[in-house]
Amino acid sequence: MTWIEALILAIIEGITEFLPVSSTGHMIIASAFMGIINDPFTKVFEVAIQFGAILSVVVLYFKRFFKGLDFYYKLFVAFLPTAIVGLLLKSHIDALLENVWVVATTLLLGGIVLIFVDKWFEKNETEGIEEVSYKTGFLIGCFQCLAMIPGMSRSAATIIGGLTQKLTRKAAAEFSFFLAVPTMFAATAKSLYDEKDLILESADKIPLLIFGNVIAFIVAMLAIKFFINILTKYGFKVFGYYRIVLGLLLLTLLLMNVDLAVV
Repeated sequence: MTWIEALILAIIEGITEFLPVSSTGHMIIASAFMGIINDPFTKVFEVAIQFGAILSVVVLYFKRFFKGLDFYYKLFVAFLPTAIVGLLLKSHIDALLENVWVVATTLLLGGIVLIFVDKWFEKNETEGIEEVSYKTGFLIGCFQCLAMIPGMSRSAATIIGGLTQKLTRKAAAEFSFFLAVPTMFAATAKSLYDEKDLILESADKIPLLIFGNVIAFIVAMLAIKFFINILTKYGFKVFGYYRIVLGLLLLTLLLMNVDLAVV
């Protein structure tokens, strides 16, 4: 992996991690285009730079993380479904991570859902995440399990889960951001532990990991502010149309047997 490739992937991670467009899906597409999708270090890099994105949430919502233990208990309950399903189905999930067909299909289907989400849940009234109950947190966590399918989007899954529980768009988005912290931290930590031998063998590439995290952190902070503004003003449609266009484009290229590895 070169510095330019690391920069591109880190920017993609920062922009897409908290938007309902699937960061994993976009990085799979990007790494396929750059011809590095089969590089073992690429897989570690794509997961490791999520740590930078996590820090952006902690920094932006610093005061929210010190409002009492009840908040942490709710996040833990919401995190549990993903932790359990992830451990049980890890091998199956890993098998999907290099499948661009899966990414393209889920981008398309998810986009169709996002177009109608605003109409389905336009009367939601729960505005503060402080009002989220343990039951609501758990159910949102169950929705998060859908994000294990590449292209589905963790952000979209958890926000829609929040909307089904009567949260407003802003409240659902903010709870999704907070839930990302334990979820992504656990995924990053497990990936680094599982690939510790590879990391030690690639010690010369550790600067790339540091660089990627810094870029992901900066870009994610900007993306979160942008997303909240767009979401409160226009809803999910714009993201739905984007997913549909990208999904159809990818499916067209795949059906034409176009080799996505362009370098």
